[in-house]
Amino acid sequence: MNDWPEGWSGDNRGRYGRGSGSAQPESARVMRQVRRGAAQPPGPGPSAPPYGGGVPQQPSYVDGQGHGGDGYDSGYNTGQVYGSPGGHGPGQGRGGAGRPAPDWRRRIKWTAITVVTALVVTTVGTYFWADSKLNREVDLSKVIERPGAGEGTNYLIVGSDSREGMTDDQKKDLHTGSAEGKRTDSMMILHTGDNGSTLISLPRDSDVEIPSFVGSDSGKTYPGTGRHTKLNAAYAEDGPELLVRTVEHNTGLRLDHYVEIGFAGFANIVDAVGGVEMDIPQDIKDKKSGADLKKGKQTLNGEEALAFVRTRYALAGSDLDRTKNQQKFLSALASQVATPSTILNPFKLYPTMGAGLDSLIVDKDMGLFDLASMFWAMKSVSGGEGTSMNMPISGSVGGNLKWDDAKVKQLVQELKNDEKVTVSGN
Repeated sequence: MNDWPEGWSGDNRGRYGRGSGSAQPESARVMRQVRRGAAQPPGPGPSAPPYGGGVPQQPSYVDGQGHGGDGYDSGYNTGQVYGSPGGHGPGQGRGGAGRPAPDWRRRIKWTAITVVTALVVTTVGTYFWADSKLNREVDLSKVIERPGAGEGTNYLIVGSDSREGMTDDQKKDLHTGSAEGKRTDSMMILHTGDNGSTLISLPRDSDVEIPSFVGSDSGKTYPGTGRHTKLNAAYAEDGPELLVRTVEHNTGLRLDHYVEIGFAGFANIVDAVGGVEMDIPQDIKDKKSGADLKKGKQTLNGEEALAFVRTRYALAGSDLDRTKNQQKFLSALASQVATPSTILNPFKLYPTMGAGLDSLIVDKDMGLFDLASMFWAMKSVSGGEGTSMNMPISGSVGGNLKWDDAKVKQLVQELKNDEKVTVSGN
């Protein structure tokens, strides 16, 4: 007994019937009302199927593809459900049709160009911002009777006890006192060249001769009288220009650049980098500097660092031991500033640069590259690639420290020729 409607063959049943393996659905039975051809004129309908029930006769399939001669087409037989060929969704046509693949080479190229441009703009902007903050106040052209230039570069680095811009609370916290004016608290010569860097401390109590000089403000020439005094008195008498003139006259070494930093600036730089780790060689307690430190490794903040580098009364070697501590700390500070964690972190780099540049006083010819070279040279000293020493001392005269003339002459000659330093200091 055949229960299939009229016009259905066994082949159709095999293709569309239950359990069919074909991917094609029963389009005619589901969407019979969809027609693409002209509407059929009204008339008597086909005879009812043998099994009755008033079920209308199903259209015959002429080509076996679900297309009848009356133009009937459900659209399901070809998969054109969404109006696109081959049964694919919009924009997903076969054979590469639809949305083109992204051009990754082009995207990478323009991303790289954008990043490089941003870096260049940021770098250039940072350079001009930093350059504008340098306080170029020292005019070395006022220094007379200067020695001839040698190989390498020589910096005179000065730590002053300037309290300019400090509040009463800051003076109290940093134990600086309230003395007017400013004096040199530390002085160092840093030599950079092809044979490594050399950092030489000049004790503030060094016995030196004050030569003839031109007043930095008056422009008047003051002839030398052979007068001897402590080195830091030269700075107190007529500032940086006379200090440079005095160091050059007593050493015979030409100084190329001058860098000075005051109390507040020093403490601010240390705090900006998050403190500096130091290995304190002994317990230090000094009421005058405010130092109260225990022996061993520890991270010093700005206040503690300033007290550490100013301490001399609690040290056996007094000023000579203090200069050694100053060398160690400045080298460690330079090393900390030059680390990737500071340079590559804008939230640390810019505050550090701002704190340092605001408080530095340099000569008129000093550039940012000169300043960077100075910091890298100081870092190399702390890394063991350079030499740190005190100016060689032979004894004392009138309560002042007398330099060893023979050793100083040899030291200066090696620095002028940019040779490896063989002289040892105290």
